[in-house]
Amino acid sequence: MTTLPIEPVPAPPSPPSIETPSAEPRWTSLRGVNASDRVYKTILTGLALALPLLIVALFLQLFVSALPAIRRFGFSFLWTSTWDPVAEIYGAAPMIFGTLASSFIALLIAVPLALGVAIFITEFAPRWVRQPVAFLVELLAAIPSVVYGLWGVFVLIPFLRSYVVPPLKAVFGWTPFFQGVFYGNSLLAGGIILAIMIVPYIAAVSREVLLAVPASQREAALGMGATRWEAVWTAVLPYGRAGLIGAIILGLGRALGETMAVTLVIGNRHDISLSALQPAYTMAAAIANEFSEATTNMYLSALFEVGLILFVITVVVNAFARLLIWRVARGTAVGSKAL
Repeated sequence: MTTLPIEPVPAPPSPPSIETPSAEPRWTSLRGVNASDRVYKTILTGLALALPLLIVALFLQLFVSALPAIRRFGFSFLWTSTWDPVAEIYGAAPMIFGTLASSFIALLIAVPLALGVAIFITEFAPRWVRQPVAFLVELLAAIPSVVYGLWGVFVLIPFLRSYVVPPLKAVFGWTPFFQGVFYGNSLLAGGIILAIMIVPYIAAVSREVLLAVPASQREAALGMGATRWEAVWTAVLPYGRAGLIGAIILGLGRALGETMAVTLVIGNRHDISLSALQPAYTMAAAIANEFSEATTNMYLSALFEVGLILFVITVVVNAFARLLIWRVARGTAVGSKAL
């Protein structure tokens, strides 16, 4: 029996090779080759570095100019109350106190008002009301500060003298915070002007923070049987707490550096008093009032040191506020990716 030879079965033809496209865009292969791209990148990099370099340059200029006062008075400049250009003895304690106290009063008034406006716009207002109200609130930030100061001199101070201070003295006159004769220009007037000026900043940032809260937070609270207000109080506000605190601190930074409006109504008296009805002084107002009168090098150096203190406080406060707001925005972005 003869066996037939078995012919090998030919292998099937291989499919044509398909080149997989690279995940990297084609234009990236031209990176660094095109001269116009390199010029454009260099310009953008220079612009991005300009602002940080400007902040460093401002700090160095203030520090160098304030160095004679720093060497002479040391840290006692921060808690000394004497300000005598004739004897060339300077202390900035009343200015620092007035700046912090007026900003604190401004926050006491502005924070409830600004947060209330932000919550109303984002949670309770009808859609046709939200944009007009938000626009009118933010429009307050466009008014020049000197206009606020003039309004404070001719409207706010007479109103406080006739209708606000007498009831306050009658109820709280036994406390050290509302003692003394009220002449008009005072720490209270300066704090109220600052409160009106920082409301749009706190309200605008708080509104953006509340809008960044995911809708699932509200829906979960409402699904558990909470009312609209309970949902806001228990779910929305805790989620955006860091951003809201950042908005408040951002308003504080705005209040610390305000000059003209406060200068017109605070009284500009270099003294420390616990009473909000007495005149006070701020660092910004001192620089605005006395810089043109500084005739000696030590006088100028002391004012530069005041400016340096104000610069450092404002930069630190604003940086901290931005960090908190960035934290909320980053948490919202992470949560949206997880969904």
